[in-house]
Amino acid sequence: METKTTRHSRFSRWKNLWQIADRSHLPFVIAIVCTALAAGTSYLTPLVVSFTVDSVLDTQPMQLPTWLQTQIARLGGREFLLHNLWLCAVAVLVVSGFNALFSFWRGKYAAKMGEGTSRALREQLFFRLSHAPYAWHKSNQTGDLIQRCTSDVETVHRFIQNQLIQVLRTLFMATVAIGIMLPISPLLTAVATCLLPFLIVFSFVYSKAVQKYFTQVDEAEGRLTTALQENLTGMRVVRAFARQKQELEKFTRLNTAFRKISLKLNTLMGLYWGLSDMIGYTQIALVLVVGVLLAANGQVTTGNVILFTSYAGMLTFPMRNLGRILADLVMADVALGRLQEILNAPQETEPGKATKPTIRGNITFEDVCFAYPDDGRMVLSHIDFSVKAGQTVGILGSTGAGKSTLIHLLQRLYLPTKGRILLDGVDIRDIEVGHLRSKIGIVLQEPFLFSRTIRENILLARPQAQEEECYSAARTACVHDVITGFSEGYETVVGERGVTLSGGQKQRVAIARMLVQNTPVCIFDDSLSAVDAETDASIRAALAERDTGTTFLISHRISTLREADFILVLENGKIVQQGTHAQLCEQEGIYRRICVIQNELESCEKGGDAV
Repeated sequence: METKTTRHSRFSRWKNLWQIADRSHLPFVIAIVCTALAAGTSYLTPLVVSFTVDSVLDTQPMQLPTWLQTQIARLGGREFLLHNLWLCAVAVLVVSGFNALFSFWRGKYAAKMGEGTSRALREQLFFRLSHAPYAWHKSNQTGDLIQRCTSDVETVHRFIQNQLIQVLRTLFMATVAIGIMLPISPLLTAVATCLLPFLIVFSFVYSKAVQKYFTQVDEAEGRLTTALQENLTGMRVVRAFARQKQELEKFTRLNTAFRKISLKLNTLMGLYWGLSDMIGYTQIALVLVVGVLLAANGQVTTGNVILFTSYAGMLTFPMRNLGRILADLVMADVALGRLQEILNAPQETEPGKATKPTIRGNITFEDVCFAYPDDGRMVLSHIDFSVKAGQTVGILGSTGAGKSTLIHLLQRLYLPTKGRILLDGVDIRDIEVGHLRSKIGIVLQEPFLFSRTIRENILLARPQAQEEECYSAARTACVHDVITGFSEGYETVVGERGVTLSGGQKQRVAIARMLVQNTPVCIFDDSLSAVDAETDASIRAALAERDTGTTFLISHRISTLREADFILVLENGKIVQQGTHAQLCEQEGIYRRICVIQNELESCEKGGDAV
């Protein structure tokens, strides 16, 4: 049973949609006016036919407005029309022409309303997604979000453009038809509308059943889209581990489930349309039988029978569409509810003053702690250290030690649970988030490249940068010669997620992209892991010659970290060691053990080469 809260929630989301589609209000009003005019003119054609049969071909009195009867009388009355029947045909054509014109305008402005609403809704969804917190995106599946922003938007669009106007059309047609029929014959009017209540009740029952099945279909489609998206983006992993058969079986299970629930929905729809057709044609047959009997008794005219038979069909079939309208309304309501979850997604807010100070790169972590809000698991505990502008900080730790989380806090992708982070003496909470992130460049272990040219990927953050800046950054990243070796050079289009490049090449392009930004703070999050030791050394040497400001190096390679001004060693979210390479080598601990292991590996490699 629908509760008051549910009704309020439903009203709120449709009200919100109305506010989003503010530019579509005028087309909506015009569409309503055209719908009313089209409904009115559609009933004039049967009236002209009825008048022709009763008052022109027969001798029934003319039931016309006074001004129209006066004009006909001036022309010669019934005798004139009888000898010029073509005028009645012309009247039908004129009325049909106006009906077609109003119907065209109704469709045109309904389309403007629907497309305008869809455009505004898509833009609002994209805005909300692009401003949602990092943590929110991590807890939602990409495939499901894509399905909502495509299939669900289309469902809402289809209802607004097609069925919303049909609701108004049905109401107008019912009002006009009953208003015309009732004065002519109350008995025949009752016959012409006797099955409509059953059709309306049947439509509501059908819409309730459709709501349950459509929700299941929508969710099943979301799971199917997610599986497809994961397999397309992870195709190399699937092939590398020969998982095609298992992934196909998984997709087949999801596809079969989607098919089963879709068949149930379509069976229900087929049952409704079959039974509603039967009710509609039964309604017309009843009118025809009763009308003929009444005409035989002289209670109605032949023209009235034609009129009522026409109106019965014109009434029944729009009412028959009520089931589709209600079903689409339910589908649109379910879809809009799913979209509302995105529209209600939390947005990144400014917890502080949103200032834009000059940033040089002095960074201080003061007793910083962090726990994920969903499970409360402590990831970082009592992190304290300071970095002077221009210094290079190395960070070492096992997987899950909290290295990347520490960097996420610096970028304010998360806020510390306790403590504070200062950037040139200003709490990062008080720095406007766009300004903050524009001053912190980062290269991830698995960088994301867009399906664009290499040049466009490098200049992503600074499209206005000069060509030489692009080349200089590429040379520093040791990727310039690789790029110029391609047949298209810097105009080479990389595949989706940079799939046409090797892992090391992607990392180096991402490094060049960050260097073009000229940020006072640079972060390398294990971003040299996919390059060989020689290239790693070349990149570090080039970076040493280039002023990269305050630099964070996250790596598992001692060779990458040893030249840092000081090194932090993390374990279980805590700093267990810190100091220079020389200092840490003298201390018993994780750093020394890793250093010994890697030195032994290097010795073995050298020994192998000598052999």
